Amino acid sequence: MAPGMAIADPALGKLGFGFELRQAAAAAEEVEELRRRNEELERELREKRAREEEMTRELERTRAQLRVVEEAEERLCVQLGEIEAEAVVEARDYHRRINALSDELEEARRILCSSSSSSPSASHRRLLVGVDGWN
Repeated sequence: MAPGMAIADPALGKLGFGFELRQAAAAAEEVEELRRRNEELERELREKRAREEEMTRELERTRAQLRVVEEAEERLCVQLGEIEAEAVVEARDYHRRINALSDELEEARRILCSSSSSSPSASHRRLLVGVDGWN
């Protein structure tokens, strides 16, 4: 056949060039495929944007929780510092009290040891009552 001759196509019911029809059909298929691909990409884009928005909201919630936790940590540190300061003051007070009681006990022992009489004097009895009062 010579180029450019019309070919009868019974499917079309008219004379036409088979090559041009196949090109048109291929172009229509390609357009349809591109349209489907475009819709798929747009759907994926919407899903990814929705996911990104959700992640952004979750990030903001996490940041808010972090701020709350940091503030709580700061309050706890302040409270711990106050408690430690109170503990130091109480420890010093107890240490002074123990030293004072040790001094009193040592004085009582010294008085008792230095006493040569078998019956304690009035001042010894007062001291013994004072020492016994601590027991």
